[in-house]
Amino acid sequence: MKEVPGIVFDGGQASYNLQALAPFVQAAVRNTSVHEARETAARAATTLQAQQNPEGYWVGDLTADTTLLSDYILLQMWLYPPAANGSWDPPTMPKIRKAAKSLLETQRPDGGWNIYEPGPSEINATVRAYTMLKMTGLSPEDPRMQKARTLILKMGGIQACNSYTRINYSFFDLFPKKYCPTIPPEIMIIPGSVLYEMSSWTRTIIVPLSIVQALGGTRPTPGGLRIEELFHPNKRIALHRKDRIANLFIRADKLFKRWERQSVKKIRDRAIREAEHWMLDRLHYSEGLGAIYPSIMYSIMAMDVLGYERDHPDLMEAIGHFDGLMLESEEGMVFQPAKSPVWDTAIGAFALGEAGQGNPEQMTAAADWLLSKEIRRRGDWATKRPNLTPSGWVFEFANEFYPDIDDTAMVLLTLLHAKASDPERQKRAERRAVDWLLGMQSSDGGWAAFDVDNNWQILNKVPFADHNAMLDPTCPDITGRVIESLCKRGFDCTHPAIIRGVHYLLSHQEENGSWYGRWGVNYIYGTFLALRGLVASGAPGAVEAIARGAHWLREIQNPDGGWGESCLGYDTERFERAVSTPSQTAWALLGLMAAGGVRSNSVQDGVRWLCENQRPDGTWDETITTGTGFPGVFYISYHLYRNYFPLLALGVYGKRSKS
Repeated sequence: MKEVPGIVFDGGQASYNLQALAPFVQAAVRNTSVHEARETAARAATTLQAQQNPEGYWVGDLTADTTLLSDYILLQMWLYPPAANGSWDPPTMPKIRKAAKSLLETQRPDGGWNIYEPGPSEINATVRAYTMLKMTGLSPEDPRMQKARTLILKMGGIQACNSYTRINYSFFDLFPKKYCPTIPPEIMIIPGSVLYEMSSWTRTIIVPLSIVQALGGTRPTPGGLRIEELFHPNKRIALHRKDRIANLFIRADKLFKRWERQSVKKIRDRAIREAEHWMLDRLHYSEGLGAIYPSIMYSIMAMDVLGYERDHPDLMEAIGHFDGLMLESEEGMVFQPAKSPVWDTAIGAFALGEAGQGNPEQMTAAADWLLSKEIRRRGDWATKRPNLTPSGWVFEFANEFYPDIDDTAMVLLTLLHAKASDPERQKRAERRAVDWLLGMQSSDGGWAAFDVDNNWQILNKVPFADHNAMLDPTCPDITGRVIESLCKRGFDCTHPAIIRGVHYLLSHQEENGSWYGRWGVNYIYGTFLALRGLVASGAPGAVEAIARGAHWLREIQNPDGGWGESCLGYDTERFERAVSTPSQTAWALLGLMAAGGVRSNSVQDGVRWLCENQRPDGTWDETITTGTGFPGVFYISYHLYRNYFPLLALGVYGKRSKS
């Protein structure tokens, strides 16, 4: 065993000497009852255990904003065009009416719709909701529509909408096509790997979308309805211009449009065939293309314009996966952007294990189910890592071309607690997954979500990059989780991958001591995972960074003892305080406890907040959005976050208090 100031290494693991770190992370003690915390954790565990599927997995609802409802109605307009006389009576009309009802019920007092709770009204969500309500028969003179229209014009009119709203509306001649970015299918036959320099989710969106743009033409609207009233009379219609480089891409877009009209048929046909084959390859081994809402929707539209009959197995399967994202009740409807069983199972089982609440049979069932989901197919990631043995886990039930690094790291953490019925099979899978994680480290030392070195910044200048997710760059939250996962399997700060990962985290710490969170809201999420990774590494040079991160968490604690952060921070690029939430309170506690502050006032107050705010059924309420899809554009509410993260935090608190 060797020692450096503030850190103890033991058997490849690292812990921080509380006495040495006391000036940084300790404060006077308030005694929150450990017994009370354990009782709270036990109630949470009982509820979570009852939610496990008989097959061994957990899956919570995953909800987002109303654009998914609006786009559902748009897809029905595409699949079931109105009759020649303008009447529209698709077979899905009962669901369309329910979607419209849900849209109306979520309208904000100012007339708009937002993209996160409790955020302000947002132009794209509001335009889409207004349009689809009009298409389903709500009069523009209805007071609710008048209020929405007034707000839309105040926000700049439909001209202020992003590329994907514009493109979708161009398919119905609701927005001029010449002012929409062109995505030529010829991108499939350009020499090199330009397609794979884009993020995985962008790939799965633009490939089918390029087919639709090339072949789709326009479809009629019910009754020939228009939305001219949404165009601001004093705003020019144009492709969005950001800067000089963006303008170069806009000029290139004009060339693409000319090519659209004059393209050599043989080249265009080959490009469309390549796009179709690429799309179908990924459809056959997933819950729809990319297993995410927009990609599945565009794949359905692409197969339709390619001439697939409605009873074609591939089209029927895609529609089935799309409809499977629907959460319907008598009261209304919401759509999930994806399903999250691997993610929820990994975190849920890990929380139970850390809390000492893991029922052996249930944990074995979880481990067996997770092992059955290991990816053994070469996906898009292999373009840059052709010699890496396939492994890893996806987020969803099935999405074999897209295992992700975050899920893989989380599953490896879970398998430390959850033991499968076949130990040898588990060992082999774990070895493969560790090797895959090591192989997926980017050149800057960090880890991204799906790819390696996905960082061509120039791609952020293309006209259709305004969904703010053109790339999949490395990020502190995933990097911290990967380091923790590897170090809990015997790696330490002498391993080259850990050295580079730690350096990445240290170089990406904000001036105030926090870390940015790409996949959870926001700086609280990034900071908790960075701290856990740095502490697990035992890196001597990380002591000051850990202390600064812990200090920042204490500084932004709410007066009620909890923590809360708004999605607004992605727009302002700083921490934006919000009401305390169970998930973010748990994240902050996990970060502080990793840094050694188990008995600090901050931890005691945070634990007390969790205990006092638990519901009698062992769950917590969470009213604000804490998950991130595309920063500034799309956010997610993970309905199990509010339950298993507090369980994890309370479990760690109970264990650390005992020691």
